[in-house]
Amino acid sequence: MSTAVDAPSDTYRWVALANTTAAVFMSALDGSIVLIALPAIFGGIHLDPLDPRNIGYLLWMIMGYRLVQAVLVVSVGRLGDLVGRVKIYNAGFAVFTFASVLLSFDPFDGGSAAWWLIAWRIVQALGGSMLTANSAAILTDAFPPDRRGFALGVNQVAALAGQFIGLTLGGLLAVWDWRAVFWVNVPVGIYGTLWAYLKLRETAVRPAYRPRMDWWGNITFAVGLSLVLIGVTEALHPYGDHSMGWTNPVVLAELGAGLALLVAFVLIELRVAQPMFELALFRIRAFTAGNLAALAASVARGGLQFILIIWLQGIWLPLHGYDYDQTPLWAGIFLLPLSVGFLVAGPISGALSDRFGSRGIATSGMLLFSATFVGLLLLPIDFPYWIFALLILLNGVANGMFASPNSSSIMGSVPAQHRGVASGMRSTFQNSGTALSIGVFFSLMIAGLAADLPRSLASGLTAHGVPSDVAGQVGSLPPVSSLFATMLGYNPIQHVLEPTGVLDTLSPGDRATLTGHTLFPHLVAGPFHDGLVVVFSVGAVLGVLSALASFSRGQHTASGRNS
Repeated sequence: MSTAVDAPSDTYRWVALANTTAAVFMSALDGSIVLIALPAIFGGIHLDPLDPRNIGYLLWMIMGYRLVQAVLVVSVGRLGDLVGRVKIYNAGFAVFTFASVLLSFDPFDGGSAAWWLIAWRIVQALGGSMLTANSAAILTDAFPPDRRGFALGVNQVAALAGQFIGLTLGGLLAVWDWRAVFWVNVPVGIYGTLWAYLKLRETAVRPAYRPRMDWWGNITFAVGLSLVLIGVTEALHPYGDHSMGWTNPVVLAELGAGLALLVAFVLIELRVAQPMFELALFRIRAFTAGNLAALAASVARGGLQFILIIWLQGIWLPLHGYDYDQTPLWAGIFLLPLSVGFLVAGPISGALSDRFGSRGIATSGMLLFSATFVGLLLLPIDFPYWIFALLILLNGVANGMFASPNSSSIMGSVPAQHRGVASGMRSTFQNSGTALSIGVFFSLMIAGLAADLPRSLASGLTAHGVPSDVAGQVGSLPPVSSLFATMLGYNPIQHVLEPTGVLDTLSPGDRATLTGHTLFPHLVAGPFHDGLVVVFSVGAVLGVLSALASFSRGQHTASGRNS
């Protein structure tokens, strides 16, 4: 038995769409806005990004937010099914805004300041999870099947566009003050919270019985997935004589324990009366295929963003005369075609999927997505920008073609009473893929750099008068340090040599070369290109796998049935 509710009016539908779209945009924006602002943040709290002891702070400022969103979206989605989606959504807006305020008033310095930011980023991610897990369910409840694809498409494109617009906005705001990257959320958050509390209401059919929370399922899932993602993150740290930590016993223990708990989670869910993770939903072909396709796509898409930033900031922009302290901002600007592709293709593909079904549009999008990886793989390190811009524009279009129809297919295929948990499960696949992609793509890139980068750096420095012992020390820096230095807009050679006093002993010509724009890009170009070939090849394969999964969903109709 269930209790009926009045059908939502057109006015309410547009209010729900506008509010949830602003919420998911803000949540996604905050996942990426910090990336470009990290140089200003590290400078503001007085941390050296090249100090190996600070690599952990850097990784957790990036990964902590994504890890929490990956882990908690199912739990808060299920909580929305239990106590009301709008209630959890509204509370998420308030939590997100409160954390944004405290992030901007960091009272500490150095490592303590970094831990303050990491802790409140985790709280902020909790609020973001409450928003994203329930926004799609709120829209699915509010919109009829023939208009649901458009609504979910707008919502999904706002989330994806937020990831990339955050890169440019972070660069602009960091020029003013690093705290501004958190201030920007506050007025939107306050207005959105009040708007949501005043205007949104529960429109889902309410079950007559009172559901129960699956505590053991929640605990094993949260702890298990957390340990896996923490292990992947910690594996990026150097360990002993290794450039990465995949052989670190602590990392292996985290991964093993995490996987064991996830197996226990599945066994619990098969036996509990009211599971948090509705495994029965995987019997629905459109739901299973759509989530597998989203997982493969998010792994490929998530890593691409970071690799492109490093490529632009560390190599291409310096080769074209841009100062290192300006490369973060310009990297964000030069990546704008990616956002444009999202913004144009997403709503259009969502509306088209309402008329023609999801399978053809989403599958074509992933095939185009894979083709753009092949195109990027074939580019030279110093590429003509117009070709690069065209490829990332098409990549954005491909993601827009896929994201909206795929979300509509997933959400339209499940029963109404499970839409909250289904939305959380969908977000978990996407967020887990994004978090994993950073570890996977960075590991592939670091492995490619580790073989040749130390020798290339040492020989290049000695050729310009740097003593061999100092050059050897620079060459022995962990490749992850060089990668993050380029992403943060630092000249690694100048940054490392200045404290040694070696630069003062060199000729003006050698000193100018070492501190200039082009030496580091030239030294790293060969090893970096080897890493790019591996990374983009993996991305292309993942795109094809996503297309195959998407095609296997069946001919999904607007009403949510498979034919």
